Amino acid sequence: MSPSSSNPDLVARADEAAAVLREASGGRPLPVAIVLGSGLNALVELFGDRTVVPYSRIPNFPTTTVQGHAGNAVIGSINGTSALLLQGRFHYYEGYDLRTITFPMRVLQRLGVQTVILTAATGGVRVDLRPGNLVCLSDHINLIGSNPLRGPADPRLGERFPDMSEVYSKRLRNTAKEEAKRLGVNLVSAVYACLPGPSYETPAEIRMLRTLGADVVGMSTVPEAIVARQAGMDVLGMALVTNTAAGVGAAPVRHEDVLEAGRKATPVFGKLIRRMVLRLAGVASEGTGSSSGEFPIARQD
Repeated sequence: MSPSSSNPDLVARADEAAAVLREASGGRPLPVAIVLGSGLNALVELFGDRTVVPYSRIPNFPTTTVQGHAGNAVIGSINGTSALLLQGRFHYYEGYDLRTITFPMRVLQRLGVQTVILTAATGGVRVDLRPGNLVCLSDHINLIGSNPLRGPADPRLGERFPDMSEVYSKRLRNTAKEEAKRLGVNLVSAVYACLPGPSYETPAEIRMLRTLGADVVGMSTVPEAIVARQAGMDVLGMALVTNTAAGVGAAPVRHEDVLEAGRKATPVFGKLIRRMVLRLAGVASEGTGSSSGEFPIARQD
């Protein structure tokens, strides 16, 4: 039985986990949380005054099993702006149920987090998207086959039937585009299709996704976004295209090529994340500096 489903009182379990993180933060507010996708662990280096709490020390947290997901909660700050970073997420393809996958979002809710930035690696479904492109999620298509809100209703978690007409905040998307423009980066709007994985998609599946209106494809993010919205958090989804999807390019999807695309693109990703945290805190973006180093990312979502 998965950790977050072994006790029916999800709120109590989330409160237990939140208490550990609240103590680690010294009680300081954590208005922003960032979920780091595969290979993005080095983005933690952007934050100073860091406190690292391994997932194994957080009550009721599951265990990460995917390479590239460090499995730490990191409390840090940029120019005095505090944030919580989750180094690694959980996936349906690991065998976890959707309630377990989204348990961290419930913990963020109990911590009073107002904005969550979800990052991921994706395959480019749209024919003009290439490895290295950064995309800002405008919407999603949930093709996992279930919904993380399924189950007994609890008004403490949010509405039973939450509106999903704007899962990814238009205000945050506009802000991200402004900051990307200042960096000279073309941040592309994209619809994300979420499949269960873990196998990459077939050419026929990619043609289906394109017909459905998807621009990128992955195996994460969407369950978290649904729960975060039910919880009343503003959501910003940003992804790196690490490979062209099956049938789009002539070559098969190779893990080595995915790593190389990530190595080249993620320094810019880091700069954009940093600027967004400062903008959310009301700090002017000009002169905020930049990140350094390279952050390899593999598309394991």
